[in-house]
Amino acid sequence: MNPIASASAGTLFTFLMTALGAALVFAMRGGVSARAQRICMGFAAGVMNAAAVFSLLLPGADRAAQLGQTPWLTLTAGFLSGALVMLACDAMLRRLRAMQRAGEGARRRALMLAAVTLHNIPEGMAVGLAFASAQRTPGAMAGAAALALGIGLQNFPEGAAVSLPLLQSGMGRARSFLLGALSGAVEPLFGVLAVLAAQRMTAAMPALMAAAAGAMMLVTAQEMTPEAASGREGMAAMMAGYAVMMMMDLALG
Repeated sequence: MNPIASASAGTLFTFLMTALGAALVFAMRGGVSARAQRICMGFAAGVMNAAAVFSLLLPGADRAAQLGQTPWLTLTAGFLSGALVMLACDAMLRRLRAMQRAGEGARRRALMLAAVTLHNIPEGMAVGLAFASAQRTPGAMAGAAALALGIGLQNFPEGAAVSLPLLQSGMGRARSFLLGALSGAVEPLFGVLAVLAAQRMTAAMPALMAAAAGAMMLVTAQEMTPEAASGREGMAAMMAGYAVMMMMDLALG
């Protein structure tokens, strides 16, 4: 199998796990109460915050050190850049007439989707590069497969973290699932692009990971945490979401 095909196969698995998590919307029955809304939003916020720290910032610092970069400088610049990009997106969405007519819920959904999609870009790159490199290194395929399995299992709650809040905001099940699944579609795309431009993409990985973390943390703080914090069940769900994602990241590496 050539490197492009190998990278495509590895990242396709991680994408399908995102889609599987997004499919949880079809398990929801009946209307979504205000209490259920707080629980969904809190769980999603917890998952996203934990992913920002344990999937992006900490591995990004290790990767920056391995590449001979200054970790604190690279990650700080990337983190702030990601937050600024999301602030700019928010300002742009507020000025779009179509979005103004759609209301605050549509703007919030757009920001959440953008943040999680941005987060999936460096993950797809990491898996794609691992599978491509394994083609040239005897015995390395097991490590690449373990990486894909770990990221894929982490993507399951992330897919749910996108689709469930979309459902609770009033969007239909099919559309909520589709957008949740599409947030992971960037992984195969950027996995292949990383192989095609391996040298440049590898050097940019730590900054991209930090930028994704900054974007996710800004969105959770601005759009999700306030709603979750309006009830104790929302805060409990946030802690549970954080704990689940942290456990998976630490256990799966």
